[in-house]
Amino acid sequence: MPELPELQALAERLTSALAGKVLASADVLQFSALKTVAPSPFDLAGKTVARIGRRAKYLDFDLDDVHVLIHLSQGGRVDIENPPKKTRPKGAVLRLAFEKAPSILVKEYGIERKAACWVLDAGEPGPLEGLGPEPDSPEFATLLRDGEDNRQLHTFLRDQRAVAGIGRGFSDDILHAAMLSPFAALSKLSGSERERLLQEVRAVLAAATERERGRSGGLPAKMGDRFTIHNRHGEPCPRCGDAMHRVSFNAREITYCASCQTDGRILADRRMSRLLR
Repeated sequence: MPELPELQALAERLTSALAGKVLASADVLQFSALKTVAPSPFDLAGKTVARIGRRAKYLDFDLDDVHVLIHLSQGGRVDIENPPKKTRPKGAVLRLAFEKAPSILVKEYGIERKAACWVLDAGEPGPLEGLGPEPDSPEFATLLRDGEDNRQLHTFLRDQRAVAGIGRGFSDDILHAAMLSPFAALSKLSGSERERLLQEVRAVLAAATERERGRSGGLPAKMGDRFTIHNRHGEPCPRCGDAMHRVSFNAREITYCASCQTDGRILADRRMSRLLR
């Protein structure tokens, strides 16, 4: 799933290409993806793009008196079509066509159909309501320094109500950089560990966002090619050189270095074992 760095850089590229452009049409190509009834996407023609922003894992198209939110979920990707196209490829979800500008195609890979879009009046939060603070915000810093959340860190960091924009990939990379066990609880961290975690949340996401700014176009079909450790189990740890490990459960997996993060302890099967800090 695209996370904060990919979506932030994409929003900036889209703003550069489309700010000031007039929307010619909004074609919903997968009607189950549309989560609102009014305003209608058919009424968006003629509206001007002010900017494309990002909140958590949502793209936010600011169009005069309305805004369009797009959530790509696991398999959603974005093509910037230049020249514009009218074909309907497999997995097509939504196409935004503009006057004298590239068109934007949202499409979805895989068998899941979870990509979604909302057309909302300006100021209406829709699914943004209830999201946690952004990782670079003072509110998140306070939460990390003072919070007593008892959940494991890999769960806490991926909870969009706790902190917005982090998913499986960057939670792995952040915890590796902070040299903290994915299975430790925030409430059990020392003050220095909390500060280290805060520092690495911001450093890892900032570095990844800067790398993503080097991309051109939309979002490629294959994501995650720039993760430090996520999905790299069996490879040498970039810090210590030992082979990295994974824990698989509930259709997802966590990658970690036992030497750097868990005092050498290995969790072979999350369903049968518990690893405590």
